[in-house]
Amino acid sequence: MTMTSSLTLGPIPFHWPAEDKLHFYARIADEAPVDTVYLGEVICSKRAPFFERHYAEVAERLERGGKRVVFSSLAEVMTKRERQMMAGFCEIDGHEIEINNNSGLFHVSGRAHRIGPLLNVYNAETLVYLADRGAMHFALPVELPRTSVAQLAEVAAQRGAGIEVQVFGRASLAVSARCYHARAHGRTKDNCLFVCEEDPDGMPLRTLADQPFLRVNGIQTMSESYVNLIEDLEDLAAHGVTHYRLVPQVTDMVAVARAFRDVLDGRQNGAEGAARIDALGIAAPFSNGFWYARPGFQRIRAPE
Repeated sequence: MTMTSSLTLGPIPFHWPAEDKLHFYARIADEAPVDTVYLGEVICSKRAPFFERHYAEVAERLERGGKRVVFSSLAEVMTKRERQMMAGFCEIDGHEIEINNNSGLFHVSGRAHRIGPLLNVYNAETLVYLADRGAMHFALPVELPRTSVAQLAEVAAQRGAGIEVQVFGRASLAVSARCYHARAHGRTKDNCLFVCEEDPDGMPLRTLADQPFLRVNGIQTMSESYVNLIEDLEDLAAHGVTHYRLVPQVTDMVAVARAFRDVLDGRQNGAEGAARIDALGIAAPFSNGFWYARPGFQRIRAPE
């Protein structure tokens, strides 16, 4: 079954070196069959200066590769400097923007914009409120089950808005005012020395029974498992999902994108696509529990 769909690549959530990001986006531009790429620092404002000077170059490279570029905002705005950053972000011209914090809504009200997955849209009333003020695309929180997604997708469709769901990568579970990543190394948030760069796929947390549990990425708490809905894509489409988001991880994201693209386009079925993802040897379990209203870390077999 071929699904009318758009495959997207979310912003890099981790603090990768600028050189690694440049190489990553060059490969995405030239090789990855994604339709839209989100750029921007969404987790920590202190990381932003390391890559801001490259945005114009990267956006131009991606657009030459046939990709739509959307800029994503910070998920947490606490300080005066961050409020100023958000105000400046909302003045971006020439590209769509994705808002991940309520502080941005004041600046974009009445203008077309996107709503990101870190600005929680859990019900139709919220979606309608935001759509009436210019939101024309909604990337939903990763923990929403299929029944809720279907309800929101129906309302969004009535307003001509897109619905996006994360289909690959670690799930964002929370963001905090404090940086546990720094605290775990005996440092403060203001004097972190960018220790998060030492964990390009997040810092592992284990239970008292020494079992893998979560990942910490600066102020963000993430799942240990990778969300992987490649076998559920047909079900997502049936529930009104129009855009499918891959979250960058330390793995071959070009190969991931190709596998998802082939399933979306009907060249392979979900099981065949899943086998290709398995062959990448990712050292983390896969999960789809949220989609089926079960504990998020679980892997649920799709209903017949």
